Amino acid sequence: MAIHPLSDQESSATYEVDIPDLLPLLPVRDIVVFPHMLVPLFVGREMSMRAIEHALSANRLMFIAAQRSRDLEDPKPNDIHTVGTCVTIMRMLRLPDERIKILVQGLTKAKITKYVQEGSFYQVKITKLIDSKVTGSHAIEVEAVMRTVKEQLEQIASLGKAITPDVIAMIEGIEDPGRLADMATANLGLKVQETQEVLETINPLARLKRVSELLRKEIKLLSMQQKIHADAKGEIDKTQREYFLREQLKAIQKELGELDERAGEIYEFRERIKAAAMPEHVLKETEKQLKRLEKMHPDTAEATTVRTYLEWMVDIPWSTSTKDRLNLKVAAAILNNDHYDLEKVKERILEYLAVRKLGAKMKGQILCFVGPPGVGKTSLGKSIARVLGREFVRISLGGVRDEAEIRGHRRTYVGALPGRIIQGLKQAKSNNPLFMLDEIDKLGADFRGDPSAALLEVLDPEQNHSFSDHYLGVSFDLSNVMFITTANLVDPILPALRDRMETIEIAGYSQEEKIGIAKRFLIPRQLEEHGITKKHIKISDAVLRNIIAHYTREAGVRNLERSLAALMRKVAKHLASGRRKLHSITPNVLHNYLGVPRFTLESDQKKGEVGVATGLAWTEAGGEILQVEATVMKGKGALTLTGQLGDVMKESAQAALSYIRSRGSHFALEENVFSEIDIHLHVPAGAIPKDGPSAGITLASALTSALTNIPVRHNIAMTGEVTLRGRVLPVGGLKEKLLAARREKLSRVILPKRNRKDFDDIPKHLLRGMHFVFAETMDDVLRASLRSMNFKPTTRVRGPRKPL
Repeated sequence: MAIHPLSDQESSATYEVDIPDLLPLLPVRDIVVFPHMLVPLFVGREMSMRAIEHALSANRLMFIAAQRSRDLEDPKPNDIHTVGTCVTIMRMLRLPDERIKILVQGLTKAKITKYVQEGSFYQVKITKLIDSKVTGSHAIEVEAVMRTVKEQLEQIASLGKAITPDVIAMIEGIEDPGRLADMATANLGLKVQETQEVLETINPLARLKRVSELLRKEIKLLSMQQKIHADAKGEIDKTQREYFLREQLKAIQKELGELDERAGEIYEFRERIKAAAMPEHVLKETEKQLKRLEKMHPDTAEATTVRTYLEWMVDIPWSTSTKDRLNLKVAAAILNNDHYDLEKVKERILEYLAVRKLGAKMKGQILCFVGPPGVGKTSLGKSIARVLGREFVRISLGGVRDEAEIRGHRRTYVGALPGRIIQGLKQAKSNNPLFMLDEIDKLGADFRGDPSAALLEVLDPEQNHSFSDHYLGVSFDLSNVMFITTANLVDPILPALRDRMETIEIAGYSQEEKIGIAKRFLIPRQLEEHGITKKHIKISDAVLRNIIAHYTREAGVRNLERSLAALMRKVAKHLASGRRKLHSITPNVLHNYLGVPRFTLESDQKKGEVGVATGLAWTEAGGEILQVEATVMKGKGALTLTGQLGDVMKESAQAALSYIRSRGSHFALEENVFSEIDIHLHVPAGAIPKDGPSAGITLASALTSALTNIPVRHNIAMTGEVTLRGRVLPVGGLKEKLLAARREKLSRVILPKRNRKDFDDIPKHLLRGMHFVFAETMDDVLRASLRSMNFKPTTRVRGPRKPL
């Protein structure tokens, strides 16, 4: 470490130092050096240290100029201001971290005219800049501006700016306007760009005016800063004063024996309100109610109401949320482990996670799972919550008829509470849980209101950011909540509510899918619940097929699980009795465990019959087959419909009959035959209501068969709507209907041609081994369904037919 002191002769030198035209350049980052200044500088760049060493070995003179950007480590000539200050190095000290500390004294301003050397360090040619003289005509103006600047500096110092009294005293004695401007600017701590602008102004009067403007701006900033500081200090003082007064009051009450639980309750509420981090409008209302409670007698009924209200307000998670888990691989693994098949739903959830992972905030994530009972709609919601890492809240809407169940009751009612939405949020303890609104199609409506209409605000992304509960009286932001609803049918849902949801159809399971679910999920769960293991029971695939076909008839797997539970109970009973052996369940002994089979095949015809056609129907519990019977007898042209048919199905029968009558000559029917006979259409299982247009071609086939005496093929099923002109229109529920046909071992199915596009959503294994006829007109249907298209003229009324 070496110190280079200045000699007496150097220290007493004036600013008339002979400054050469060629000097080493020292670029500095965030400071502008003025003449008449003593400035300490820390130098660490290699290029700058070599420039200092060169100056020390010569005449201790350097040229200092500011960089245009402080972030540049290796500035080029274009990155350095051209106007700077010639300085002399007064002291130099090497620091332990290999940096150099120098003390420089500004001599005069100068401007770079040329870079002579560019390499290890810069050397530049300079031209000195001399301040212009102030003429007599401007002397009074200069004096006025100087006084203004000095007063502004005193005002700045009084406002708290770090300017020492020595500097103020030195400034008071300065008579040179240019030097006054430089001294004032150097002690203001302005930005480099503003300071450089002052340095580059040569005219002393103009420079002084610019400094006065900068001082005026600084005074405004300091005044505002002081005001903000005073306001903040006032708030702190007020809070401290209230705290001390409250503590003194508690001490006085304690001494007087008046400190009761009430004061502690108010204090506890106040602390819980602070911890709840409520929005501003909520905090205002809560504090208002707390002040009301303080003034009330604790035993009044209204005090109890306010106390309950405050309990709800502090328990609701206004600002508490959980962080979403956005790992797509983990999410896919969880969904596959929890659920068999349901690929469309899984894909939709992974898409949602992908968008969230990319940083987008999706609005309106309201899904509606529609499907038969037992297909896994509710359990799927639980899996989605586990995938996202969110809390799961399930609300059953079945049978809810009161609007207040959703929006809450007003506090004027005795026993009022918030609605189920706010209650669910309190239960979840976070403001972004996953809400499962179960059985939304079972909502009712009566004189108390329509809950479906109340859900419009909850499930509307454009409104639910300010959901208002009647009990709370303030809005709550539901935009972070993910809503999932479930329904068995879409039709009962209010159209406006249905429009706010993205519907995802979950169809029933095929026999193969049920076997897979049973082996993967149901059997292991039942083994664990009944305390037995695979060493005690063996269930083959043939047994599972037998249970599915003869003991359960459903779209889902609930009854299948109940049947498996019955098996396990029988085995558990044998084990508890001491018969510890492997129970191998086979189809031959299944009846010993489950009893007589509950279901048999409905389509047990071996041969086709006249007037009997097999249709396919869709119910909310899955697909079913529908036997339609038609017979003719002597009469006067009446049409009788039995089997508890709905209006739409009756209209389909009328349309089918009108089509046949209009095509009577094609079917070789005499013109007056319909006035001489009565027709009776019957659909068995008369206790079950039946409706819908999809039985149109089945009704038409049965009628045509009965009128032409041509039997319908026994191994064929059909579905489709028929028009008066014989066109076949598309229908819904295709997968469920095909499952019913496959269950009844019907290998041929007649479908509307416009339903061919729906085959993309049907699993390929379900189509395997089945033959499909796509009909565009009724002629196509009859060609495929009747044993013969050879219509023979006849006028007699036919009696009972023998099977063909």
